[in-house]
Amino acid sequence: MKTSLVALAVLLTLSAAQLVSQAQTGGSPSAQASAAPGQYAIDNAHTSVTFKIQHLGIAWVHGRFNDVAGEFAVDEDGKMTEIQMTIQVASIDTKIDKRDEHLRSPDFFDAEKYPEMVFRSTSIEPTNNGLQVTGKVTLHGQTRPLAFELRGGRAAEYPEGTQRTGYTAAFTLKRSDFGMKTMLGPVGDRVHAEVSFEGIKQ
Repeated sequence: MKTSLVALAVLLTLSAAQLVSQAQTGGSPSAQASAAPGQYAIDNAHTSVTFKIQHLGIAWVHGRFNDVAGEFAVDEDGKMTEIQMTIQVASIDTKIDKRDEHLRSPDFFDAEKYPEMVFRSTSIEPTNNGLQVTGKVTLHGQTRPLAFELRGGRAAEYPEGTQRTGYTAAFTLKRSDFGMKTMLGPVGDRVHAEVSFEGIKQ
């Protein structure tokens, strides 16, 4: 029994020493209640823009966009006040090269003619669960309104000296609203999207 207690004490001591070492070297993120005020640049390495769309009404095809950039502002109360996000359409990835090439073609995104999808906020208001974001999205040469609830806003410092915050949103678009009507029927019209992103304070 005495041996077991000694071993436990040693383990606790080593664990405490490891936590101190991580704090000193920046090896462990330091969480904060809310984001620090300022301008933030979206970190593509820690950002995910995914979507799903029905195929033949019986299953879902999932995909993502791999090239995302943008910026947003946070005020003194830790509230986002504006956001702009740009997605490179050619970075679409559904795991099937032939399908991705077709999606980049004039039948769908026409990525050569319309290389970017852009969202810009026009208003951001607090809600019980997060932020209600209203803005405009430009896709395939057409601009349409878009509103969604944004959740998040907690912050972390990692590595040491780098202030971060992150958010998540989900929404639905109709591709036909943007003139993308190829294969309507076999391929669904409603695109269900989810965006999760981190920003780095500038």
